[in-house]
Amino acid sequence: MNWLVLLAALSGALAVGAGGFGAHGASGAAAEWLRTGAQYQLTHAVAALAALHLGARGPAWLFVVGGAVFAGTLYLMALGLPRWLGAITPIGGAMLIAGWLWLAWVGR
Repeated sequence: MNWLVLLAALSGALAVGAGGFGAHGASGAAAEWLRTGAQYQLTHAVAALAALHLGARGPAWLFVVGGAVFAGTLYLMALGLPRWLGAITPIGGAMLIAGWLWLAWVGR
């Protein structure tokens, strides 16, 4: 079993669900957090699959894990957990940036 493909696919599915909930079941800041998290998570689920197709497993892992950290903290805040989780969100963002830079290095 290819764990990265499985995790990227589940990440994409979660992003669609979160985005739908943000569009139809949430309001205010929660809706925006869900929308932002879904956008980044779905984009990076697809990026992980593309990186895998190119044979770049390291960037793919960063896209999946970084997307989970970035979007996950936003989703948790949207569900009412403490806003201090927002301090963790940039760690996920840094992982996503690192994934893109690593992919650029692989493709040089």
